[in-house]
Amino acid sequence: MTVAQTENLNIIAQDHMPSPEEVKAQVPLTDAATATVLEGRRALQAILDREDPRLFVVVGPCSIHDPVAGLDYARRLKALADELSDTLMLVMRVYFEKPRTATGWKGYINDPYMNDSFRIDEGMQKARQFLLDVNEVGLPCATEALDPIAPQYYGDLIAWTAIGARTAESQTHREMASGLSTPVGFKNGTDGSLDAAINGIVSAANRHSFLGINGQGRSAILRTRGNPYGHVVLRGGGGRPNYDTVSVNLAEKALAKAKLAQNVVVDCSHANSWKNPEYQPLVLRDVVHQIREGNRSVVGAMIESFIEAGNQSIPTDLSQLKYGCSVTDACVSWETTVDMLRHARDILRTTLPTRTSPQ
Repeated sequence: MTVAQTENLNIIAQDHMPSPEEVKAQVPLTDAATATVLEGRRALQAILDREDPRLFVVVGPCSIHDPVAGLDYARRLKALADELSDTLMLVMRVYFEKPRTATGWKGYINDPYMNDSFRIDEGMQKARQFLLDVNEVGLPCATEALDPIAPQYYGDLIAWTAIGARTAESQTHREMASGLSTPVGFKNGTDGSLDAAINGIVSAANRHSFLGINGQGRSAILRTRGNPYGHVVLRGGGGRPNYDTVSVNLAEKALAKAKLAQNVVVDCSHANSWKNPEYQPLVLRDVVHQIREGNRSVVGAMIESFIEAGNQSIPTDLSQLKYGCSVTDACVSWETTVDMLRHARDILRTTLPTRTSPQ
């Protein structure tokens, strides 16, 4: 009797992937990077605990595709971070994984050579190297946790993590967030509702046990203690922004009802700017105005920013790529970024130190 094959019917290959420990051995953590990570996490926790009155801002390219331009941006951002550090805490947005609505480039880890070769093994090593370089510049890093295995490879180099609008409702991502070593921002759903984010924060604050991998790459049962630093990120959705005063107030009430800290981060991009980078400065100005007028819940903001404004398609000839310009969502330019953040600092430098936390 012939036994029919019942598994791997649509798998055409299973290539070797180095374990997290092997990748970390190739790109080991340094003392300088460790100090940046730990100080970044401590500062973010202090802001969320209302022990530090500053506003934190996650700012950087929609996605990393060119590590040279990315590091160029990081060095500029570090100088600006030092300049504004009395009022703003800047964290560099370092996104390697891109959730696609249908198809498209999935990011630097998945396809580092942007040619559909999908050298994930090399992409992971390159991503870790880039994070190490940015942390050694002295900038803490933020990323989106999309693949549940990826944090084992570079989570030691991350200070802040986002759970995206498409995955905030996912049990897998809520369990993962419960074990992450960073504060975690849950974005509202693509329809604009807060339920997935609120429930995600509650879930991630509790203990979980789930299937994953350990440092040796072996299957393991991961048991977590729960993450107490979950918070909501308003990114708009359902055909409307949600950074306005009414939307923020509704978010405060939803958090209070769930007995959660009223910590709100506003994403100036995505649906809040109708994916038009020209509107990001207007969103930030509105948020800054709300804080000046008495808002006590907004603790952070997110900005999609790169060296050059806008975005570009990925050409067949990669030598034709425009330096420092996004290949995913459109960004504001470096000059606009500087203007946005300096303006925010000028207005908030006397307001934030006197702001009290929500009741």
